[in-house]
This record gives sequence, C-alpha cells and structure tokens, in this order.
Amino acid sequence: MELSVYKIDGKESGKKVTLDAGVFGIEPNDHAIYLDVKQYLANQRQGTHKTKEKWEVAYSTKKIVRQKGSGGARHGSIKSPTYVGGGRAFGPQPRDYGFKLNKKLKQLARFSALSHKVKESALTLVESFNIETPKTKEIKQIVANLKVNDRKILFVLPENNNNIYLSSRNLQNIKVISVNELNTYDVLNATSLIMVDGVQDILQAQSGRK
Repeated sequence: MELSVYKIDGKESGKKVTLDAGVFGIEPNDHAIYLDVKQYLANQRQGTHKTKEKWEVAYSTKKIVRQKGSGGARHGSIKSPTYVGGGRAFGPQPRDYGFKLNKKLKQLARFSALSHKVKESALTLVESFNIETPKTKEIKQIVANLKVNDRKILFVLPENNNNIYLSSRNLQNIKVISVNELNTYDVLNATSLIMVDGVQDILQAQSGRK
C-alpha cells in the first residue's frame, strides 16, 4: 500500500511511501491482539491490595465467653471474622498479575493492530520535524493542520524527542512515544495514528523482513 507523506503544515510533501505488507497489510489476528492487550493491562495493576487476616488483627487473645453454658455458640477470640473489626477470611493478598507471552505473538498482535489502522485509513505519515522549545500550541497547530484535532492521537517518533514530548504532555488526547515503545494497546486506543517518516522502516527491520 502506498501513502503520501505530509508536511506539518498539512500539505503533501510530494513523497510517497510504500508500506511493507508484512507489517501493515497482514490479516489481523484478533486473538493475538486480545492476549497482548490483556497482558498490557494486567501489567498496569499494582497488585498491592491487602486485608488483615485473623492472626494479623491487633486485639486481645482472651477467650470472649466460657466454652459451655452460655446458651450461644462457642467463641475463642474477638479476632474471628464473624466479629465486626475481626480479621477477614480469605481476603485479597499482594500478587503479581503479569503473565508471559511469546515475542512472536506480541509482534503479530502489534502488526495486526497497525494493519487495522491502515484498513480504517487512520494512519498518517508526516515528515520528520522538530520543535525548538517546548510549546503546546505548536503541537496543537500541527494536529489542526493534519485535521485530526477531534480525535485521540498517537504520535510515533523514530527516536525520543524531549521537546515534542513536553509540548504534548498537557494535551489529554495526544500521546507521544518512540517506535521502541510502540505497543498494541496504544495503537488500538488511538483514533488516529501519526507516524513520522522513517518509523515504517524501523518496524520493517524489527520484523526481520528486508
């Protein structure tokens, strides 16, 4: 598939790029996407939830009532989960929600997500650009020029650019990442994907295709 490369003023640069079909034109594997997104979200969970069990509650261990003759049930400690303020039975404990996925499966999911964006005509290629000093209004102007200012936007850069990142940091619907940080969740979460020219070559090299 061939795409035009745009300038940051919204006009076509005259350059056209042929996207690698093995990265941007595959038959999307939705199950691979599901697994990769599930892993991404699982890794975001801290897993620090904790409740105190019976042995951790700070109360007296004195027997509450005598064993027999009270007419009620037997009770040995106020720490019991049956009492208000007692320990919780089988409560949540700290845990790691993460799980492993095969690298090739993660790559398949990422390329499937990119292929979805191409099919939806939600991918825009722009010329390499730089911002001299961090200014939010410059990023807003670029977005307006490209006519995607009413969407969730993901900028993908060939390498980290601190000024571009700082310029977009205060904008709720814009996220800037480098190609090495590209993941399936961010691609799918964005309504519009804006890639700087050169990113497609890096992705092709990562796929092992020539």
